[in-house]
Order: sequence, then structure tokens, then C-alpha cells
Amino acid sequence: MTEIEKMQSGQLYAPGDEQITYLRNRSARLTHEYNKLPESEIEKRKAILKDLMGEIGESSFIRGPMHFDYGKFTKIGEHVFANYNFTVLDCGPVTIGDEVLFGPNCTLAAALHPYLAEERRIMTKKDGATGHFEYSAPITIEDGCWIGAGVTVCAGVTIGRGSIIGAGSVVTHDIPPNALAAGNPCRVIREITEDDRMGLSH
Repeated sequence: MTEIEKMQSGQLYAPGDEQITYLRNRSARLTHEYNKLPESEIEKRKAILKDLMGEIGESSFIRGPMHFDYGKFTKIGEHVFANYNFTVLDCGPVTIGDEVLFGPNCTLAAALHPYLAEERRIMTKKDGATGHFEYSAPITIEDGCWIGAGVTVCAGVTIGRGSIIGAGSVVTHDIPPNALAAGNPCRVIREITEDDRMGLSH
């Protein structure tokens, strides 16, 4: 099993691996190119996103600056909007559905580190490899969610369809569908219901 396969399957992996380092450097180059371009350069930006991402819908838009660890391990649906400073640590799979909105300064962090301090130091594995070792857990944000400004979504979290996460929240556990949730740690405040309708029509 390669270090990339270990990384994506939640096993301990070496982030200094040659293939992983190549992918990280590639992402850094592409995101730098993207962030330099003005928003008016629509087609050039779309081309970079297609090259960078695992999948991204034609109608989705990410406002620069943005930052991805790898990009290719993130899948983004249609009509997704991410505001300034969207940061994705996609060492684990990150899946974003359709019609999801992100406020500025949102972070999706699929990265995890060992809990014991001595295991976060430079270590030697049974196979003789040395370095810092990490692991990951997937993040899923289902269709129709609104993620407020400054939200951090932690590894292993699923946010259910249609939910809203209040600004500044740190999401450490799954959020059910159609929930209004906020806080650090993020907690469900109430269900979103028909009483919240504002009379808009499609």
C-alpha cells in the first residue's frame, strides 16, 4: 500500500513521502497561480480548478485567495460558492455537495495527529521509515448547507443536508440535516422549519 493510499484510508502515513510531497507542491503552485489571477479571468481560473481538484462543478466559484493541501482529494458539486481564504486540508477525502455556501475564512481540516506527544515527534516505523506521521478522516458537507464566516470543520465530520453553521463555530461532531448549529464546540440550536420561510420563490 502506498503512502497516498494510507493517507486517504485513515492509516498512519508519512507526509514527507516523495509522491505526497510532489502532490503538495503541485497544489501550492496551482493555488498560487489561481490566487494571482483577477476574478475577471474566469476561464483561466476554471482551467486551474479543473486541473487542481478531484472534481468541481462548472457552476462553482471559489474567491481567492484559497489554499488546498492537495486539491485532488476534494470533490465539489454544482453552484458552490466559497468566499475569501477558503482552506482545505484534504489529506483525507473531502466531499462538498451542491449549492453549498462558505463565508470567508472557512477551514476544512481532515488532518489528524497522534494524541501522545512522543508519537508526534520524529519516529521510526516498523518498516524503518522515519519522520512525522499523521492520519486523516473524511469530511462531508451535504447539499444546500451554509457555512458561516470563520467556521472550522474538523476531521471525520459530516454536516447534513440543508444545515446552517453559525459564524466562528468549530464543528467537531456530525450535524444532522436541516439544523441550525453554532458554537465552540458546535451544537445544534434548533431545527430549520417552514416557519423560517421568507416568501422567496424560484
